[in-house]
Amino acid sequence: DVDNSGSISKDELNELFRALTKTSDQLSFDEFIVHGLKSSEVAKTFRKAINKKEGLCAVAGTSEQAGTQHSYSEEEKVAFVNWVNKALENDADCKHVLPMDPNTNDLFTAVGDGIVLCKMINLSVPDTIDERTINKKKLTPFTIQENLNLALNSSSAIGCHVVNIGAEDLKEGRQHLVLGLLWQIIKIGLFADIELSKNEALVALLRDGESLEDLMKLSPEELLLRWANYHLEEAGCPKINNFSSDIKDSKAYYNLLDQVAPKGDEEGVPPIAIDMSGLREKEDLKRAECMLEQADRLGCRQFVTATDVVRGNPKLNLAYVANLFNKYPALKKPENQDIDWSSIEGETREERTFRNWMNSLGVNPRVNHLYADLDDALVIFQLYEKIKVPVDWDRVNKPPYSKLGSNMKKLENCNYAVELGKKEAKFSLVGIAGQDLNEGNRTLTLALLWQLMRRYTLNILEDLGDGQKVIDDTIVSWVNGTLTNADKGTISGFKDGSISTSMPVLDLIDAIQPGSIRYDLLKAEDLTEEEKLNNAKYAISMARKIGARVYALPEDLVEVKPKMVMTVFACLMALPNTCKKIIK
Repeated sequence: DVDNSGSISKDELNELFRALTKTSDQLSFDEFIVHGLKSSEVAKTFRKAINKKEGLCAVAGTSEQAGTQHSYSEEEKVAFVNWVNKALENDADCKHVLPMDPNTNDLFTAVGDGIVLCKMINLSVPDTIDERTINKKKLTPFTIQENLNLALNSSSAIGCHVVNIGAEDLKEGRQHLVLGLLWQIIKIGLFADIELSKNEALVALLRDGESLEDLMKLSPEELLLRWANYHLEEAGCPKINNFSSDIKDSKAYYNLLDQVAPKGDEEGVPPIAIDMSGLREKEDLKRAECMLEQADRLGCRQFVTATDVVRGNPKLNLAYVANLFNKYPALKKPENQDIDWSSIEGETREERTFRNWMNSLGVNPRVNHLYADLDDALVIFQLYEKIKVPVDWDRVNKPPYSKLGSNMKKLENCNYAVELGKKEAKFSLVGIAGQDLNEGNRTLTLALLWQLMRRYTLNILEDLGDGQKVIDDTIVSWVNGTLTNADKGTISGFKDGSISTSMPVLDLIDAIQPGSIRYDLLKAEDLTEEEKLNNAKYAISMARKIGARVYALPEDLVEVKPKMVMTVFACLMALPNTCKKIIK
């Protein structure tokens, strides 16, 4: 692409061939690939042409390997900027950076002080961050660092994979990392209610011969596709298989909008008639623009431009459809079907904590439903590797599984997972068999997951303590030693009743970072349940703010759940320069 036009002309291609065939009249395909594209100049312009075509921006890499490049999507940047601008337009704490201009690099500067990220996390999963812990005024490099710690550790706690992202990356506005994190946060918020226990009307999507259990196993992406096809079927239109190539002509979107738009049959909601005349447009781009004008009338013109639709950008089109579902699901809970509604229950706090912990470690596939997504043990094998238990992958059956005997393959995996737990990890798995994991036995699956999470946490401490073994008593001893040195009260163990006030945790944080806790915001004695929860929310957010990757929830402190209490103290002990003091 000599003239930087974004395409390679015949003349430019002929020039390339002439340069390559000086010694011979023939050029094999392999020679073209190996020699033609190996030339650094050719490779550079070839990559530039591809990036331009795909709407990608290249940025210099930061790894030691010379010439590394990262790319990010300009379209995604524009979409996320518009979404954040809309979501936080009335938030006074963000006025110093909003609204951002989507056509500039405003976004990468705006996230630099951590406030916008903290606010977006709370929009996706309300109450994750206690607002009292966000530094908002007279920011210094230190208080900015605290905000970024808070944002990253809270992202991790809601299930974002942030292993390779640091506060420095966000402060410097590293584009691909900022967009990667922001997309995870936005997606978690968009998908929050696309789940049967949150929206029982989704039962309308059940197909003949399916059970509730089958529907509950579907991922949010699969549910969205089924939802779109349900409405397309109602409209007598062809089904789609994806939100990329199948929606490029906008016809499916037009019919979907027409189906979900309010019809005036709900009190207080005026009808909105979708103008379908744009379907007659000959050009895809014009048709897409007309369709988006109709989406705008529903308040749903978000995430995609007409170009994104025509190009079939899968990420942005998925977000567009998820937002449409959240605003206009247009589903009615079936009245006459023989359904056991009591079997539809949301996940417990403990289940959510384990699921978010696994997802934050980057397991693949992502865990949406704790038991259904562990039935082939693939995620469990990845967790074993995280705790340094070697897995013989030659013994593991991998998807796609053939229809015939697929469950047998999954069961073999689960048997091997239990064997590894007993023999290699030395876990206590009395009475647990592979079948229990495969069938999603709650109590026994949670017993294994707790031991995996516990070992993961203790491994971090042992690595910091030069390999010396850490047990519960080691952690309690460190907690009490640190509290005593700061002239604060001690605990008897992880079941100590005083933990329900969160004061031991708050005192410990203040001992680690003197002056960090604002005691004037807290109540220490004669607390109501609400006051205990307020203290706990503050404690969990403060722990994350000083750098601890805490997965436990405020309720775990209020109810003094000893397992989760242990992880809170262990995460605080794992902070730099705190652990070695006691282990040694």
